[in-house]
Amino acid sequence: MSAFVGKYTDELIKTAKLLATPGKGILASDESTGTIGKRLSSINLENVEANRQALRELLFTAPGVFEYLSGVILFEETLYQKTSDGTPFVDVLVAGGAVPGIKVDKGTVEIAGTNGETTTQGHDSLGARCAKYYAAGARFAKWRAVLKVGPGGEPSELAVKLNADGLARYALICQENGLVPIVEPEILTDGSHDINACAAATERVLAALYKSLSDHKVLLEGTLLKTNMVGAEVIAEYTVAALRRTVPPAVAGVVFLSGGQSEEEATQNLNAMNKLEVLKPWTLSFSFGRALQQSTLKKWLGKEENVAAAQAAFLARCKANSEATVGNYTGAGASDAAASESLYVKGYKY
Repeated sequence: MSAFVGKYTDELIKTAKLLATPGKGILASDESTGTIGKRLSSINLENVEANRQALRELLFTAPGVFEYLSGVILFEETLYQKTSDGTPFVDVLVAGGAVPGIKVDKGTVEIAGTNGETTTQGHDSLGARCAKYYAAGARFAKWRAVLKVGPGGEPSELAVKLNADGLARYALICQENGLVPIVEPEILTDGSHDINACAAATERVLAALYKSLSDHKVLLEGTLLKTNMVGAEVIAEYTVAALRRTVPPAVAGVVFLSGGQSEEEATQNLNAMNKLEVLKPWTLSFSFGRALQQSTLKKWLGKEENVAAAQAAFLARCKANSEATVGNYTGAGASDAAASESLYVKGYKY
């Protein structure tokens, strides 16, 4: 069965390749207003637009940061914000050679009849919103589905199917409107299950996802996968094995979420995956939010005089992860205490 072909086909393939540039990754700065409020409150800052804008300006204007970033995921508010000198954030990203992206899902809702499993909402008016975001300069999108491993056989077949189909519908709507979809089925690490159970669930979910993407005629060359790392020990081998068994080579790239690992753990695990001497037909990179910002926030504290030091901390994390995408990270960032701090939050919501 042939994949979707539309007026944006060539552009989608080109954008996806750009996002999957070896040595670069994606900054996830798409925290909702509520979630960024938690970041700001951790450094005793009020959750007002001026502070949200200031944090994102600090990140996007860090000198040389686009050597390490191929794309930035924005929240809707951020897509339309400007720097303090009046330059639209979108223009700052494009001038640096990075692709602006946008979070388009509307969060999760519980699936009736399940043990607290969820599906993601936001398909209503998605086409119109995608067209609007494309006009504003966005060229890729993100949609997060959340699945859990549980003692009752979770993820259930129902949850797997609903989330796979939801991601496929979202992906096709994005492509019809010129946006490269990042499909993100996250298997939460919460729970007492072992790494084998996590690996099995990840494989089951990814296999269902790619079947659904095929059924919906989604152009795989114009997509990226964003997924969790598998388990808590021997992560690299289990994660790459799960991907090799399920993800078609046509997919442009795989980017990992940090899933509550410390900054340093996330970098080390990404590095270990890229050092594995097995066939990996896609780039393995990062799409980190918390794992790129924690030490930066601690250095900034909302103070103008700390901006340069905070940007230096941000650059150090971006550089470390850039090195990890090609298996060359040596652990240079491990001495920073903030980089080793656990970022785990039970049942994390964006």
